[in-house]
Amino acid sequence: MSINPNQNRGWSLTNPRHLLLRGKTDASKTDGLTSGLLVLVQSISAIILLLLGCVIWLSFTEGRPGDPDMIFTTQNFAEVLSSSFTWQVMANTIGFSLVTIFVSLAFGLPIAWLVERTDFPGRTLVFTFMTLGMLIPGFAIAMGWLFMLHPRIGLVNVWLRQTFGLIDPVFNIASIIGMGWVQGLSLAPVAFIMTAAVFRAMDPSLEEAAQMSGAGRMKIFTRITSQLAWPGILAAGLYIFTMGFAAFDVPAIIGWGNRIYTFSTYLLLQLKPDDSVPRFGMAAALSTLVIGLALALSFWYARMQKQSGRYQTISGKAYRPNRLRLGHWRWSAWVFVALYLMLSKLLPILLMIWASLLPFFQMPSMAALKNMSLDHYTKDLPWELIFDGMRTTFLLMLIVPSLTIIASFAFSWIVLRTQLRGRHWFDFIAFLPHAVPGIIFGVSTLLFALYVAGPKVPLFGSILSLAIVMLIARLSYGTRMTNSGLMQLHRELEESAITSGASSGAVILKIITPLMAPTLIYAWLWVALLTFRELTLAIVLTTRDNMTLPVVVWSLWLSGGLGTASALTLILLVMMLPVIGLYWYVSRKRGLSI
Repeated sequence: MSINPNQNRGWSLTNPRHLLLRGKTDASKTDGLTSGLLVLVQSISAIILLLLGCVIWLSFTEGRPGDPDMIFTTQNFAEVLSSSFTWQVMANTIGFSLVTIFVSLAFGLPIAWLVERTDFPGRTLVFTFMTLGMLIPGFAIAMGWLFMLHPRIGLVNVWLRQTFGLIDPVFNIASIIGMGWVQGLSLAPVAFIMTAAVFRAMDPSLEEAAQMSGAGRMKIFTRITSQLAWPGILAAGLYIFTMGFAAFDVPAIIGWGNRIYTFSTYLLLQLKPDDSVPRFGMAAALSTLVIGLALALSFWYARMQKQSGRYQTISGKAYRPNRLRLGHWRWSAWVFVALYLMLSKLLPILLMIWASLLPFFQMPSMAALKNMSLDHYTKDLPWELIFDGMRTTFLLMLIVPSLTIIASFAFSWIVLRTQLRGRHWFDFIAFLPHAVPGIIFGVSTLLFALYVAGPKVPLFGSILSLAIVMLIARLSYGTRMTNSGLMQLHRELEESAITSGASSGAVILKIITPLMAPTLIYAWLWVALLTFRELTLAIVLTTRDNMTLPVVVWSLWLSGGLGTASALTLILLVMMLPVIGLYWYVSRKRGLSI
């Protein structure tokens, strides 16, 4: 029996015939793979909505679920909104995010323009450095900058005090501006990637006309180039704002010890306070408020993308890519790029190396050189804890990317290759982990494990809980990659195979998967690297039984072991190198980019 592709009525989630591709095909040729993908998509969507629903529900309760004394109340919201400290934290978070936007665009935007719109030499090398720079953990960069500009032990402040007899520190990285500076340096590659795509697709005809009319380079950039790229720049800024709002690594390393809290660190403080019992109700209420804010920002971001069409200037054969000649400014451009790479990567890593070789952090001198040793590596590191962290981390590096790619492909196949009514809601759900700060999913998983699953389902303190929340956190990225890869494959390949008698499962396994293999491998490696360096989600759900390497670094730093924390961070970076090398090889070989 054939299916009429124009029929819209009678669709059923349980009828496998309704999941087939457009075109006439025999329902008997359908195997269970497509139906299995639908069940997987429905299950993951249900988990995402369940976790968000759990944190929203618990924000309106007082007492343990299931207990007879549990009541519904708005007291948690009243406590959150009436606390002056909460408002101070939100002001800190907004200020931190705004500084992050400014710094990231100040570096990422000019570098993107140099790479895409000028004859800047070494464009491929810069693109590689910027892309791989996104993989360096934010806490590593923060540690390096703290060694440089800490008000008491920072090398620059100590040198200025000794040289000029100053009493007060000149620079203080332990501030909202200082934290935003470091976070902005870490996120400049994101600004670079997003704005480079805008500059790459821009028609240069208007710039050429302005140049022929006598306009200078700066005037062309400010009056034409930046105006045409404005929607993309605004979208990048909004995207970076959401990342800054949810950031944990940099505020935790720099701000925690100085009692400067942003949203993520304040949320963790509610879950793991030093002087009282956990305030789960406060954490749930605060998370619920931020979920609403995140959805509003996502709606604004979507509107910015829709309005970008008004700025499109590419028009068929008239489009000719053209690069501006830098001339003698070429060396200045190289100095700018080198300055960014030095400030954001080289200098912090060198300072961590210096700290890891000294018994205590001190200024470079002959006496300090004599005190250098490998004691932090050989004697001070808690190797038993580190080996446990390695085992957990490497296990997650295998599980999370594999599950993420399978789930992402399932979402993309259901959304793009089936005629299921309402399938686009699945794409919206897959985007939610991008819109909602990841730490909220960590909080919701923790609350679900403690208050809903309880002892009957041993989620608390398990690797399974980490794997679930990391899968959810990476789903947005994974689906963007698989959506892109699947949309590049024409339906004729699948329709020809089905017409020849192949089932949808055979089409997926023998045609789609081999053709998408480069994209899937690329995405798998990227998710594996992000899983390896993940601190935010792990810190919320960690116990002694499921501790990861970044959490071990955090615990060493929190206990005052600056040298040992630096040593372990360097070991972590070295361990990342083989995977980074493999990722670089795959991306270069296949011509892929983020």
